[in-house]
Amino acid sequence: MAYKRYLLALFFRSVFLFISLFALAGLILLLDFKTNLPVAIVSISPVIFIVVYSFLNLYKFVIRRFVEMDDFFESVKYRDFSRWFTEQSGPEDIRKLHKGFNEVNKTIKEINKEKEAQHLYLQKILELMDTGIMTYSIDSGEVLWVNDSFKEILGIPSLKTTEFIQKRNQKLYDAIFETNHAEGNTITVEVNNEKIKVLINSSIFLIEDESFKLVVIKNIDDTINRTESEAWKKLLSVMTHEIMNSIAPISSLAETLQSKIRSSIENPHEKPLEISDLDEGIETIKSRSEGLLKFAKTYRSLNKVTELNLSNISVSEIFNNIENLMKPSLESKNIDLIFELDNPELKIEMDTYLIEQVLINLILNAVEACKEGENPEIRISAEKNVSGNRFIKITDNGTGIPDEIIDDIFIPFFTTKKTGSGIGLSLCKQIMLLHKGKIQINTIQGKGTAISLFF
Repeated sequence: MAYKRYLLALFFRSVFLFISLFALAGLILLLDFKTNLPVAIVSISPVIFIVVYSFLNLYKFVIRRFVEMDDFFESVKYRDFSRWFTEQSGPEDIRKLHKGFNEVNKTIKEINKEKEAQHLYLQKILELMDTGIMTYSIDSGEVLWVNDSFKEILGIPSLKTTEFIQKRNQKLYDAIFETNHAEGNTITVEVNNEKIKVLINSSIFLIEDESFKLVVIKNIDDTINRTESEAWKKLLSVMTHEIMNSIAPISSLAETLQSKIRSSIENPHEKPLEISDLDEGIETIKSRSEGLLKFAKTYRSLNKVTELNLSNISVSEIFNNIENLMKPSLESKNIDLIFELDNPELKIEMDTYLIEQVLINLILNAVEACKEGENPEIRISAEKNVSGNRFIKITDNGTGIPDEIIDDIFIPFFTTKKTGSGIGLSLCKQIMLLHKGKIQINTIQGKGTAISLFF
């Protein structure tokens, strides 16, 4: 409606100006400016005034809309969205225009408020994190944003440019900012004359043709210390229990033998020393001492594996070795050992000796799980999944692993077997970690267990 009125007003002003110009042209032709100049001037002056007024009125009418829009765009240019345009006075189309401007300003202010709230919320979260985060310009070294955790980890009170770190600690600067950490690394840095381990990751991104770098660091010393402390507590608890189980009866038996020997020395006739009892007691002490030594050796084997002798080995060759080694003993127990290999050419980079040790260990566990069942069988298979990762799977139809112990089976010395050492699965896990792989267990009680070795 306002647009139609604007066009109508523009049309009438244009017509009025055209009529004024037509009248002025007619008077110029009719009046005699040579013989009667004063009369001609007096007659034409009002028409000239009307023409000038019509032109100025039309110009102001048209230009006012452009001035209003130019004024609005100027405020947008300088991001001044606080201005309010009047909607109560002026022509209707101008009031409509002002209303549109105000709605745009209101919408932008609401968007800015939401963005500001989100920015503050995100900034607060990043500031509360114990992970250090920093963004800086690669060209100038100027810091765009940094949280307190980043400064605390590196022992820096304030940080405006990376040059500040470079002047204070060149080695720290090279390790954090000059070295590429796109894939994430664990490095040791020296901060305030103290070496700490940090997990670091970095990424480069562009904003308006300017390169920036995002650096994320996390002090993992405390986490490692806590993990080590908890591991040592568990380990010492198990070791204390096992050692006390051996030492307590040894001590008691030694005390009993010592008492008998002293009694025999004091009263050789009344309490003669029985050599057979002494021999039996010493044999028992020897047996328990050997058990304690065996336990110590078992513990040492956990720390034995530190390096790999890797080679690209055919899986079929591994399977043949395991079959020759294990099948005779399993046949005597009526357990079927089945090997499945769809691709005979499949190869895996591994340490043959260690992986064979892992497979033997897992097969023996499977034997224990299924030997009492009906038609017991153990299947060994290998394949390459859709992601290109190769894996070997050991599946049995045994009793499965109870839910209450599934989280404890990889803890060193944890075992449910009366004669078990409790390091088999721990050793398997350590070997797979050295291969940069993992062990995955799927088990259903009463139906069986599947253990996958991912390389």
